[in-house]
Amino acid sequence: MSEDESVPELAVGADAFNRRGEDLEVAVVGGGAIGATAAYDLACEGADVTLYDRGPIASGSSGRAAGVCYDAFADPLDAEIGSDAIERFRSLSGDDTFPFVECPYVWLAREGDDRRADAIREQVVRMQENGLVALEADGEALADRFSSLRTDDVAVAGIAGAAGYTDPARYTACLAAAADGTGATLRPETSVRVRTDPARVVLDADGTSHEVDAVLVAAGAHTKRVLAEAGLSIPMKPYRVQALVADCSLSGPMCYDATEEFYLRPHADGLLAGDGTEYVEADPDAYDRDASPGFAAGLLERVDHRLSGVDLETTDLERAWAGLCTATPDRDPLVGRLEDGLYVATGFQGHGFMRAPAIAERVADEILGGDGIDPFDPARFTGDEEFDIVEGMTIEMEN
Repeated sequence: MSEDESVPELAVGADAFNRRGEDLEVAVVGGGAIGATAAYDLACEGADVTLYDRGPIASGSSGRAAGVCYDAFADPLDAEIGSDAIERFRSLSGDDTFPFVECPYVWLAREGDDRRADAIREQVVRMQENGLVALEADGEALADRFSSLRTDDVAVAGIAGAAGYTDPARYTACLAAAADGTGATLRPETSVRVRTDPARVVLDADGTSHEVDAVLVAAGAHTKRVLAEAGLSIPMKPYRVQALVADCSLSGPMCYDATEEFYLRPHADGLLAGDGTEYVEADPDAYDRDASPGFAAGLLERVDHRLSGVDLETTDLERAWAGLCTATPDRDPLVGRLEDGLYVATGFQGHGFMRAPAIAERVADEILGGDGIDPFDPARFTGDEEFDIVEGMTIEMEN
C-alpha cells in the first residue's frame, strides 16, 4: 500500500541516547512495523541488531494494513499505549519521512442497537477518566460537527480527537531505513529458523547457526509457525480480513460503524474501507490475498449509506484485497519474554500497526533489561488453549 517507494532515513543523533545496548547482539525476525521499529529503537541504544524478513520489508500484514491510528481505548493500559503511539507517529512523521494526517475518529451505534450504544457511552466516560480527548454525541450533534456523515439513524457516537492515519508500508520502510542508518543490518529476502538454549537464528540457505543475546520474533501471522519450529507453542490464530479503496472524495472523519462492523477513512485515492472478517484460522502461507467475490459491492453499499452527499457505485472501486490479523484467547497481545533470550510480539487483533511505535519501544526496553508489559506477558498462557476468533474492533461492554 505504499504511496511512494522512495523513503529517506530519519535523522539520528547517536549522542542523544543512553546507549544501554552496548555489547548486546539482537536478531529481530519480521520486517513489519513492530520489527522495524524495534530494530531502530535497539540500534539507537547501541545494540548490534540484524533485522530479518523472508520477503521484502513490509511485505506481510503491515503492508496490507489500513493505517487507522487512534487512542480510543477505555482500558487504562491500552489508552496509555495508544496515546504514546500517536505521539511517536507525530514526532517521527514529516515531509521527508512518512505522512501522519491528523483526523478525528468517530465510532457509532445505530438506533435499535442498545447494547453497542450503551457500550459506547460507557467507553467515552472511561476514556475521559483516562485523560483522553473523547466526546459523546447524538445524531444531531454529530451532523453539526461532520457534514460528510449520514447521522439520521445514529443513536450515539464517540468522538476521539487524538487520531489520524498514515501509509503503513511507507512508515515501515522509513523505520527500517532509519534502523539501517543507525547501524542495524537489514536482511530482507532471508529465511531463518529460530532456536533456543542458547538463543540463535539459523540461516535456511546454508544452515549456518548464529548465536545472539536475544531474538525478537515479530513475524505477524507467521510468528506461531516460527516459534513452533523452535518447539514453542503460543495461543495465537491468524484470521483473514478485507479492505478496499474507492475513488470517492472524503473530507473526514475516520469512522467505525459498530452496528454494521465496518470502518472507513480518507485516502490519497479517495476513501479506504474495511470489513470482511473471517472467523476461522487462516494459513499464513496459503490464504487468498484477493478480496472475496461480492465483498466490495456489499461494503460499498454500506459505506454509501453512512456517507452524506455521496453516491458510491461499484464502478468507483479502485482495488480490494485481503490481509491477516492475529487473535489470542483474551484479545490482548503476546508481547515480551517467552523464555530466556527469546521475545515475541504478536496477537494484536487488528490493532498492531496503530500501536507499533509504542509496543516496539516497550519490547525493546524489555530486551535491554527494562520491565515488560505484565498484562501482555506471553507466558500467561500454556500455549495449547482453545478459543474462538473475535474481530478486533467489536464494541462490547467493559467488565
